[in-house]
Amino acid sequence: MNEYTLAITLVVFASFFQGTFGLGMKNIAPLKWEAWWVIQSLVAMIIVPVGWALFVIPDLFEIIQQTENFTLFISAFYGLLWGIGGILFGISVEKTGISITYGIVMGLAASVGCMIPLFQIEGAFAQPSFPIIVCGVVLLLVGVMITAIAGVKRDQLKEQNSTANKSIKIGVLIAVASGILSAFLNVGFIKAGPVAKLAVEAYNTSTQNASLASWVVVLVGGFVMNGGYALFLLIKNNSWSSFKVKNSKKAYFWAVLTGVFWFSALGVYGQGAALMGDLGPVIGWPILLGLALIISNIWAYRAGEWKDAHKPFKILLTGLAVLIGAICLLGYANY
Repeated sequence: MNEYTLAITLVVFASFFQGTFGLGMKNIAPLKWEAWWVIQSLVAMIIVPVGWALFVIPDLFEIIQQTENFTLFISAFYGLLWGIGGILFGISVEKTGISITYGIVMGLAASVGCMIPLFQIEGAFAQPSFPIIVCGVVLLLVGVMITAIAGVKRDQLKEQNSTANKSIKIGVLIAVASGILSAFLNVGFIKAGPVAKLAVEAYNTSTQNASLASWVVVLVGGFVMNGGYALFLLIKNNSWSSFKVKNSKKAYFWAVLTGVFWFSALGVYGQGAALMGDLGPVIGWPILLGLALIISNIWAYRAGEWKDAHKPFKILLTGLAVLIGAICLLGYANY
């Protein structure tokens, strides 16, 4: 297996985790949201990334100390911005369901998170792959739009047979904001590149493993927002007793598993993107999120979210087919 094939394989593998971790958000009860979220955030953004990075980079903290303060600050700041988007994602899932939220958030996060790094590359417009990348991103957005339409039509059918009153419009607006802010996670990963570069050049770390050091820096900012917000709610609502509620073992299990799956997606994606070279975060990011959207809808189908919604499901299949075409085009762009 050559290096590029390995890189694509890693990104595809990462997409499974990315498309699956959201299932845990359906298993929050009987814990309060803030209690569940602080556990999930701690596992996803501190325990797993730091533990994994230390396992392959024993000198992790020394490397971080030797990195310029501005690099650390700006990387963590982008992680902080993403953190706001992550909180909004959880809120949107509750209001609109996993399919619509994934569609909007993944589409915007993929396109914005791809184009910003692309335009920061010197001579981006002169890159031979530039037109292919743009076409791939446009096609990706079309696919996401189709899947989002399918989700809206599905929910409209369910509302006709239910007295439930979901705030769909509000949820969609929240999802849009979440999608734009979520793109900054990939931007932060790129800004933390000097950390990985130092690990490779001064500590003989492999390029693949060095990417984990970048995530540790970015996710400090992410945890400040996610963990901080959850702690704020725990204090505001005085909901500390939620940690002791009966029959909560399942909720604890899903909080931990969700955190593990969430960072597994980022960790494996980062390794694949690092092997792709300069265009890795540009190509790999939309592939990761596009495939994750497909996988999340497979889980949604198995969970019965598309039951008795035959016409919307056909629309969904069309959208997924477009997504697959976009992913193939983006994969070809860096071949």
